[in-house]
Amino acid sequence: MNAAAIAHRLARAGDLPAIVAIYNDTVASRLVTADLDPVSVDSRRAWFEAHAGATRPLWVVEQQGQVAAWLSFADFYGRPAYAATAEISVYVAAQARRQGIASALLQRAVQASPGFGLRTLLGFIFGHNEPSLQLFARAGFARWGNLPRVARLDEHERDLVLMGLRIAP
Repeated sequence: MNAAAIAHRLARAGDLPAIVAIYNDTVASRLVTADLDPVSVDSRRAWFEAHAGATRPLWVVEQQGQVAAWLSFADFYGRPAYAATAEISVYVAAQARRQGIASALLQRAVQASPGFGLRTLLGFIFGHNEPSLQLFARAGFARWGNLPRVARLDEHERDLVLMGLRIAP
């Protein structure tokens, strides 16, 4: 599936439960998120509201009227000098995986980034999450760093790989 084949839109408040459900579905895998327990919709409201601005959107993709995937742009490090850098996160519902949605969303995010004033995109991915590392690599991201054993998931220490992409102005 290419970026033109998906229709994404800005997330609405009513999408938050589905966004949280997709996120929570990844917690138990210990592959995608550093959260060890599911999060609540209420605990994610401030995060959701932080994406209301024009430069750090939260996008969703629907399939058959249901949110099937989401992608967020987030500030990196919260200091003014990093205003042209954003972290990208993408999550896909279990039933919608392996359909090219994540790849298309990521491609669309790269294309839209100059319009958000972004020059650098980052992805923070566990070193054992080969599918996500490959996804970002296919989108042109390169490994910019490795933080060895910084996350403890159950009894396992895990690396965090920093994937980066410079955006042409």
